[in-house]
Amino acid sequence: MTDTLLTAPAVCQMPGNIERHVARKRFGQHFLVDAHYIGRIVSAVDPQRGDNLVEIGPGLGALTRPLLERVERLAVIEIDRDLAARLSAEFDSDRLALYNADALDFDFASLGGNLRIIGNLPYNISSPILFHLADYESIVRDMTVMLQREVVQRMVATPATPQYGRLSVMLQARFSVERLFVLPPGAFRPSPKVESAVARLTPLREARPAIIDEALFARIVSAAFGQRRKTLRNAVKALASEAELERAGIAPGARGETLGVADFVRLANSLA
Repeated sequence: MTDTLLTAPAVCQMPGNIERHVARKRFGQHFLVDAHYIGRIVSAVDPQRGDNLVEIGPGLGALTRPLLERVERLAVIEIDRDLAARLSAEFDSDRLALYNADALDFDFASLGGNLRIIGNLPYNISSPILFHLADYESIVRDMTVMLQREVVQRMVATPATPQYGRLSVMLQARFSVERLFVLPPGAFRPSPKVESAVARLTPLREARPAIIDEALFARIVSAAFGQRRKTLRNAVKALASEAELERAGIAPGARGETLGVADFVRLANSLA
């Protein structure tokens, strides 16, 4: 989130034995500190004792502590080596499986199946990390993630709205996406310049549309939203002719933002 990155280092402190930590600009660090919203997120997840739960970006442990009170074992992925070291010193390795790694490169399949993902995702890489997580839909039970409010609006957007775009289509083709609640900047230290929101993504499973060629589907969606003002006859001309659009029941003069997920699936399948 380039518009929310720190303009100067800010020092954060959490209760307990975690030492002071300078929030790092390159990681887009904004730490959740408001007990009310911490409680709301944990309640929304409603973790059960035997859940296979992984937290992305535990940071100073604001969510990690209450989650560990509810589950037998928790996996966490933290890119910041200093924070990873402090978490390792605070929590027993028998209860906390700590991975000092970049979530963008992490193999979530290594954690097993029926995975529940929770995290305050870095706003500056929100779309790439969502696409990465979407690749693991077959082993995911659900995902509860905190992001910039504008990103969540795009995730849940419907056709013919300004927020509707590539992210909307690609996620909604695989998940049921729900916005749960909004968090103010003051819930974080340092405070970002924008509001945040929590979203829940649940794999569609049997309700997932059958896509013959996933790569082709992704290329069509990307092309359709590459230049929003272009009509489909121009936006996807490298992939489909006007006649092919019409055979799929798509008006060549329409714009990508007017097509629903089912329309994109039908077009991709007709071309495949």
